[in-house]
This record gives sequence, C-alpha cells and structure tokens, in this order.
Amino acid sequence: MATNYTGQITTPAAPNTGTPGNEYEQRYFSQTFANMGGYFQRVTGIIAALFGPRGGKYINNPYGAFQDGTNQTAANTTTAYPVTFDTTDFSNGVTLSNSSRLNVAQPGLYNLQFSIQIKNTTNSSQDIDFWFRKNGTDIAKSNSRFGIPARKSSGDPSHVIVALNFFQNLAANDYMQIVWRTSDTAVSIETFAAGTSPTRPAVPSVIATLSFVSNLSTETA
Repeated sequence: MATNYTGQITTPAAPNTGTPGNEYEQRYFSQTFANMGGYFQRVTGIIAALFGPRGGKYINNPYGAFQDGTNQTAANTTTAYPVTFDTTDFSNGVTLSNSSRLNVAQPGLYNLQFSIQIKNTTNSSQDIDFWFRKNGTDIAKSNSRFGIPARKSSGDPSHVIVALNFFQNLAANDYMQIVWRTSDTAVSIETFAAGTSPTRPAVPSVIATLSFVSNLSTETA
C-alpha cells in the first residue's frame, strides 16, 4: 500500500491491460492477469487500511479552526452583530472570508462549534443571545440565550464562557456565521493577554471550528 508523506492513501493506478490480438496468446493473458492481480491487491490493502484499526488516520475530511484576539462590542441592543475572527489556525476546505463567514468547498453535513469569552461590567445580570446564519439568513430555532451575572465590583467584571455546537447541511460555497445581540452594551466579547505568575497563554475572545461530519443527510436542511 503506497502512502505519501502526509499519511494519506494514494489512489492505485489503473492496471495496464494492453490490447488483445485476434487470436489467443498465453503471454498476453498471463501478463494481464498479473497486472489485474496486483491492482486488486492494492485495492484490498487500501480497504483493509481504511476499515481496520486506526484507519481513520487516512481519512481527509474538510475542516477549519479559527479564533479572534480582539474585543468585540455592541453599539446598541437592537442590532445583530456577526462574530468576527482574525486568525485561521487550520484550514482544509473550510475558509474564512469577510472576517465572519466560514465557507465550505465541499457539500455535506457539518458541525459548527464555538466557545466565546463574555464580560459584563454592569451591576445587574444581563442576557446575551447567540444564533447561526447560513448564507446571510438566520437559521430557524438556532438561537440560545445565556444569562451573564452582574459584575463582582466596580473594577472586577463578571466573566463567562458560552459554548455551543450545531449541525447543518451545507452545499458547496455555502457559508455559516455566528451572530449575537446583548441586553446591555456593557456586555461584550473579550480577550486577555498572556499572563504571569504563573505563566499562562492568552485568552482568545472567540474559538470556533467547522468540521465535516458526513455526506448530505436526508433530514430537511
């Protein structure tokens, strides 16, 4: 079984069967059967590798992983704001455009997952909604509302992580967006720089992944 340096199975070349003459020729048939035998051995090896233990290492599904390192705020409580990204961590058939659009090249059923860091600087608990859009249109019944506690003190806001995942059928060149609104403009999406004592990584304001799950499902998209 031939593999390349990325650990993916290579497609076996079609067997060379040549062109038979008008009369039976043992050498031609012997060579043809040998070529066919070698071809099917390679195909059998590929099937065994794919469906045997650890066969998933050869599967190359579309995926994308993205994050943002900026604070995102709302100018008012009556506008819906797309969540934006400034970094692509991984991309294989899923790409970022217009800062907020997660585009797919391959049709299929996808799983969109995110975690978002929220800050509330008000003295009251607040609500924040997150939902999904497909090709710029809100997806019905995709909204979730999160309650954000009041700040702990004037210099110490409350901090909450919100997280969701959502399955959606997508055609080639479709895109997904995460959208939010807040009950108070003092609620925002926040990031933190790397820390010390102890040394610790920076906190992205948003982390999201869009992963291929299966070919298009039979459910209504």
